[in-house]
Amino acid sequence: MISEKMVVNDCIKQYPKTIGVFTRFQIDSCCGGAVSIEEAAKRDGAPLGELMAALKEAASA
Repeated sequence: MISEKMVVNDCIKQYPKTIGVFTRFQIDSCCGGAVSIEEAAKRDGAPLGELMAALKEAASA
């Protein structure tokens, strides 16, 4: 299950379809992927609620 506290890189490993969502929201999932989704959203200026909804949708597809 994806949560805001999950590390970006772990999310991508467990749910490979989410990489497109991180790209769409301009989240640095390469060099900046060692932080939580919440921290990455704040750092990269992405709306956390919308990002989480899109990640969960991609993971369940």
